[in-house]
Amino acid sequence: MVINCIAIDDEPPARTLIKGFISKVPYLNLLNTFKDGISGIEFIKSNDVDLVFLDIEMGGLSGIQLLKALNRKPKIIITTAYRNYAIDAFDLDVTDYLLKPLSFERFLKAVDKVYDLICKEKDVSNTQKAQKDYMFVKAEYKMHRINYDDILYIEGLYEYLIIKTKTSKITTLQSFKNIEILLPKSNFIRVHKSFMIAIDKIDMIEKHIIIIGEKKIPIGDTFKKKFFEVVSK
Repeated sequence: MVINCIAIDDEPPARTLIKGFISKVPYLNLLNTFKDGISGIEFIKSNDVDLVFLDIEMGGLSGIQLLKALNRKPKIIITTAYRNYAIDAFDLDVTDYLLKPLSFERFLKAVDKVYDLICKEKDVSNTQKAQKDYMFVKAEYKMHRINYDDILYIEGLYEYLIIKTKTSKITTLQSFKNIEILLPKSNFIRVHKSFMIAIDKIDMIEKHIIIIGEKKIPIGDTFKKKFFEVVSK
């Protein structure tokens, strides 16, 4: 399992240190680093981020303000020189609280905790999925039942997802990360930062374009290798 992470810290030496620590942990994949909370929160809203290493005292948006602004939080590991924010941070469901100067041993203990938590969440999700072939999503103040077999593709639009089925189009306030937990991995795959598809609904693949019905879906560079490995099996 790979954990996609980012680091948000206004101090360049701190970002460099965390980047070096991440490179030593095989299951961590660093997507980006940010020097301010505003840039970080925008990235989190439009990308699948599993874990954030977050400083607290930064210019502009503080780490605590960032946590309060997020509706759907990834796992959070605080990295700060200040002890006095610990209670506020844990009240906002952070996974761990690391004090600077950071040591690799303490860093590794924190990320191992995140790894174990995500594994347990996936195990629960997989057990639930094995018992049913549908999911419920909320849209327009209603809960819609959607059979997995009816889904053609899912398109991301800012903070919303458009679930295109054989007979309808449902817009829901969701993230790809949350919807991936619900869907069976055997038939659904992310092919672009804005698209997930049902593999068995593909009509044709033209170079780097997937065609499902009349819809043409691009294959993103980040997802290209895994996609072609899956469809070539």
